[in-house]
Amino acid sequence: MKSRTFTQIDVFTDQAYLGNPVAVVLDSEGLSDEAMQQFARWTQLSETTFILPVSAAARAAGADYRVRIFTPGGELPFAGHPTLGTAHAWREAGGQAQNPDRIVQECGVGLVTLRRDALPQAWAFAAPALQRREPTDDELTRVYQALGLNPAEVLRAQHLHNGPHWLGLLLDSPETVLALDPDHAALKQTGLKVGVAARYTATPGLIGRANREARAFAHHRPPSEPPQQADLEVRAFAAAIGIPEDPVTGSLNASLAQWLMADGLMPPQYTAAQGTVLGRCGRVRLTQDASGQVWVGGHTVTCITGQVRL
Repeated sequence: MKSRTFTQIDVFTDQAYLGNPVAVVLDSEGLSDEAMQQFARWTQLSETTFILPVSAAARAAGADYRVRIFTPGGELPFAGHPTLGTAHAWREAGGQAQNPDRIVQECGVGLVTLRRDALPQAWAFAAPALQRREPTDDELTRVYQALGLNPAEVLRAQHLHNGPHWLGLLLDSPETVLALDPDHAALKQTGLKVGVAARYTATPGLIGRANREARAFAHHRPPSEPPQQADLEVRAFAAAIGIPEDPVTGSLNASLAQWLMADGLMPPQYTAAQGTVLGRCGRVRLTQDASGQVWVGGHTVTCITGQVRL
């Protein structure tokens, strides 16, 4: 064991402790798969990442660093909030990108590009390519039962795969999303991670009112400054990998945006809220550029720095 630089970053928030934390080990050379997995179980965060040097081939292709991403239950080829959080930790530790306006991350799905977001001091990652398919009636029946959903409350359903695999459900209202009280043991038995979302009314005054109503569901008081208004309310249930509910989920929001934008159900730019029921105020900014690429952005804040013995 040796002392390694460690940091914990809160993602999709500009106020510490109101987003989704990721643990980052900045010097991970020499760590075995088993040591990484054991530490990820110990942190009990939804993800823990380990920064490594890139391969010669990846560097030639533009990569700046390599990352491995672990949940308490296993390794992921890609995840959204760990991508933003790891890039933040790498930059803060003095990492210098080959291109000053881009960061290129090497991970299990290949190379992922990050760019500066339109939000001040925020970055966004390019959503990996999405694969979609229709769920079966049996899958939907079991998931509806576990969530306590009436089928009439579900507008659309789709399997979404951009590295992580989610079953996405578009529900009839944000109130339905926020009122869900899942049977997590039953959800785990389905083997599926489930993301649920619902659109807020497009009228600005009603959006503000809906956000006030949404925050009333939270278990804790809202922050002193009101969060950015949202167009979509999202929750992520991942008992299948040991996380009953994830506070704010980049990969899910990426795949939801790719699906909903492609089907004309959301505009090419919107803001998603997540974590409301958990007392968080996560905000994810989704933007589709002229080429059709979806970018997933948000703020990141350092909460813990120090050393860890691994």
